[in-house]
Amino acid sequence: MKKVISIALIAMLVVAMAGCSQSQPAPTAAPAETAAQTTAAPQTEAPAALSGTVATDGSTSMEKVIGALGEAFMEANSGVNFTYNPTGSSSGITAVSEGRCDIGLSSRALKDSEVASGLVGTVLAYDGIAVIVNPANTVEDLDIETIAKIYTGEITNWSEVGGAEIVLVGREAGSGTRSGFEELTETVDKCKYRQELTSTGDVITAVAQNPDAIGYASLASVKDSVKALKVAGVTPTEETVKDGTYLIQRPFVLVTKEGVELSPVAQAFFDYTTKGQANDIITASGVVPANG
Repeated sequence: MKKVISIALIAMLVVAMAGCSQSQPAPTAAPAETAAQTTAAPQTEAPAALSGTVATDGSTSMEKVIGALGEAFMEANSGVNFTYNPTGSSSGITAVSEGRCDIGLSSRALKDSEVASGLVGTVLAYDGIAVIVNPANTVEDLDIETIAKIYTGEITNWSEVGGAEIVLVGREAGSGTRSGFEELTETVDKCKYRQELTSTGDVITAVAQNPDAIGYASLASVKDSVKALKVAGVTPTEETVKDGTYLIQRPFVLVTKEGVELSPVAQAFFDYTTKGQANDIITASGVVPANG
């Protein structure tokens, strides 16, 4: 009898243990951490500060605009040094071709031979070439045909247009301003210069000092010491250059070399000046932005 009771007790104990194991909830895994908890947020690195030198060389007519652009670029990038060597358009083109500067500056379009040699011209802005006389000169307006006759020596006296003997002042051979002026007035290799000067500033000074002189200069460089004439009735201004009614105008060009990569700082300056970011500065310099 005791044996039967023992067996019964054992059976009851087994059933109780089984029921207990079935009623106890299964262990629950700890909730997974959120992606934000387990994955660190990506670190966004600030762009590296620009540093180094941007070297430019060329057109003296571009001095005002390129100087303003260089100054603004340095103000925005404290580690950058910007240099400008005012040697004239042809010299600047040669300098970039020979690797002596990052960007050449030309106040004329590149010649076919220069493009064929691997140079690339990017127009920065458009500039009017002002025909200038001494403020004492009573002449106010000349058409292109008359300007051409004056510079080729067909007209030699202001009396034919309102005054005394004419003194012709211009730029030296190779100057972008001279090339632009002669091409636009169809006087290439025909001008009878009395003085051939090596910078825009020198031309302005010579005309300012001689009541009988006539010269030409970048509109952006013209000062109160000289008088800019109307051409065919149109006054040279930013607006008349932009709308094309002022006929004597030319491009301001940034020159680089095909296949030669600019340094990061020089490329940053190039992009800054040609993608519309600096148009206010270009306009304030008296020329018309070509981009953006």
